[in-house]
Amino acid sequence: MNYILMLSVFAGIACLLILVLYFKFPAFIALLMASIVTGILAGLSAQKMIATIQEGMGSTLGFVATIVGLGAMFGAILEKSGGADAIARYLINKAGQNKSPLALGFTGLIISIPVFFDVAFILLIPIIYAIQKNTQKSLLLYAMPLLAGLAFGHAFIPPTPGPIAVAEIIGAEMGWVILTSILIGIPTVILCGVLFGKFIAKRIHIKAPEQDLTVSNADSIDHTHLPSFRLTIGIVFMPIILILLNTCFNAGLFIINNTFFKQLIALLGHPFSALIIANIAAWILLGIKKGYSASELSKISIQSMAPAGAIILVTGAGGVFKQVLVNTGSGKLLAELLLNAGFSIVLFAYLAAAIIRLLQGSATVAMITASSLLAPLLVAGMYSPIQMASLVAAIAAGASIFSHVNDSGFWLVKQYLGLTEKQTFQSWSLMTLLLSIIAGILAGIIFYFA
Repeated sequence: MNYILMLSVFAGIACLLILVLYFKFPAFIALLMASIVTGILAGLSAQKMIATIQEGMGSTLGFVATIVGLGAMFGAILEKSGGADAIARYLINKAGQNKSPLALGFTGLIISIPVFFDVAFILLIPIIYAIQKNTQKSLLLYAMPLLAGLAFGHAFIPPTPGPIAVAEIIGAEMGWVILTSILIGIPTVILCGVLFGKFIAKRIHIKAPEQDLTVSNADSIDHTHLPSFRLTIGIVFMPIILILLNTCFNAGLFIINNTFFKQLIALLGHPFSALIIANIAAWILLGIKKGYSASELSKISIQSMAPAGAIILVTGAGGVFKQVLVNTGSGKLLAELLLNAGFSIVLFAYLAAAIIRLLQGSATVAMITASSLLAPLLVAGMYSPIQMASLVAAIAAGASIFSHVNDSGFWLVKQYLGLTEKQTFQSWSLMTLLLSIIAGILAGIIFYFA
């Protein structure tokens, strides 16, 4: 029986990879089919299989769909209003030419929290071009820090979809995930972005292209009427601060006897409320106050749902896969085998995400699949909130490993930086490998010393 259960898990993963890699099926359908294969081989009846799909999809999307949808709308308004551009220009001007790589690293880290990676990169690449043309140094000196910040923020810090999905599937608290990711992110971006950028820029000299490759989003922004830095950064960090404040109260760091105040903090600090407040603030202060009509803002919000919808469905399918492992007992068996073998759970989280990412290219699919495998294992052990958050970071680190030709990000970076395939491997791919390893090590340290 144990043999059949383990075989069903491996068969499900193999099914997922074959459907995605060979048949090019959408990840949503591939995950559902992998779940069905796993469930049937493990002995679930047809009725139980359908009930498991409904249970897994419903329990996961009740939280994730709301957060991802609100986050996508928030990021779209920030992008269209020029808020992301305002943050970048302010930090670079304050840092000066010598410290501009550091400023770009933290710009990427901040902006990728509300804005999708590819959109943020295309939006900010004209700034990188302008700096390179002014200094005549290698474009990689400025691009690597920005990319490191964008890659880390997108994979690690909520409310971006990946960590939101992982946190919900394994049951980690959002505030601790944010706090842990920020602690890991600062040294990681400095090491992998700023320092590695200096290293690789001395070996590969790239000039900004004569013809600006960026279109649409960046071109539509009026750079003479950007929102202020203080306003924009305040709106970006508003939901994060509210969530962290609620986490601090729940952890007992502050003692409050007033029941009404406790309930108010619990309400405002919940991710739903925090993002609703941030959306309202962005709608009014970055939208209406800057001359956008309500209909224009509504159109921007609706358009943001296209990429968010795909992520929501994939996350729901990942919840189905997790539920299959729970209902069949496969997850409990895997947990017992790992514990008996003395295998580290944080290492399992990292390696599961890394292997799936290397094979099929999508960080989101890797994070969701790895968290689905990990979730049943957590039933066997009791972990603190910060340990659970470090497991989310370990999965994100594994899913960030060595971007190569099966990743759309590889070709995006190659095109906009004007690199050859070899140069892209030497710069972008190597940077993501270093980011993955360093962040994974830091996540492991936090897990064991928390």
